[in-house]
Amino acid sequence: MSQFPLRLPDHVMEQARDAANEDHVSMNQLLVAFIAEGLGHRRGLRAMRERAARGNPEAALAILESLPSAQPEPGDEMPEAETEAGISPHT
Repeated sequence: MSQFPLRLPDHVMEQARDAANEDHVSMNQLLVAFIAEGLGHRRGLRAMRERAARGNPEAALAILESLPSAQPEPGDEMPEAETEAGISPHT
């Protein structure tokens, strides 16, 4: 296992101590878990960016345009206030 000296601002150290106490874990366990979680999050974002870069929006829109028009299934309808105001739920 590797070691790395870590300098933290006092207010961050205080928050980490409080969190470790609340979770009944050591500071080391808490910081290792946070670092691992952050790295996993970063890896996920990078994978999403790579997939998005390979995407073809024009092809996706062409597929959607080729589908027959259909009413939404029950529960998938847009709320009336948004449709009347011309507001897209995806903005």
